[in-house]
Amino acid sequence: MSAVIAAMITAVVGVLGTLFSPLLHQRLTARQRAEEAIAEERRRGFEERRAAYTAMNRASRQFHTLLKDALHRIRDGVYTDEDRDRLEEARRDYRDQYAEAQMIVPERVLAASRDLNTVLAGIDAMAKRIDRGVAREGETAAVALLELKDAEPRLAAMRRLMREDLGLTD
Repeated sequence: MSAVIAAMITAVVGVLGTLFSPLLHQRLTARQRAEEAIAEERRRGFEERRAAYTAMNRASRQFHTLLKDALHRIRDGVYTDEDRDRLEEARRDYRDQYAEAQMIVPERVLAASRDLNTVLAGIDAMAKRIDRGVAREGETAAVALLELKDAEPRLAAMRRLMREDLGLTD
């Protein structure tokens, strides 16, 4: 190969390198931005799930606790309008948190939440019937308290699934 051809090849490669360098830089930058956007979207999704889980866990535990307290107070004959209002507020908060979570949490967490909801809603309805004096046969505050114990393993199962989804393992 002659010196002239080698010089020509070197010049062509230099010119092509100069022309394609900005394009290559632009593609690398675009790829990096896309990867950053994906990472940010994952982080945002994680934060949304964590916030939903925290709210749902708090609301379900609060509803469970106030339901248990209400049943004790009904049994003891000291259930007041203030108690009723607090329980109703907790029930509404629980319902709202559950509805929000339905839009962003995985199905297995929703299934666990539905299992818990079945127990809590059933006991809430029973408590209201007992309080109003229209209890069905065999419905008493003591029976409702025993049935409410079915919610405890469901609360634990739901919390465990939420923690697993967030990557938290013990």
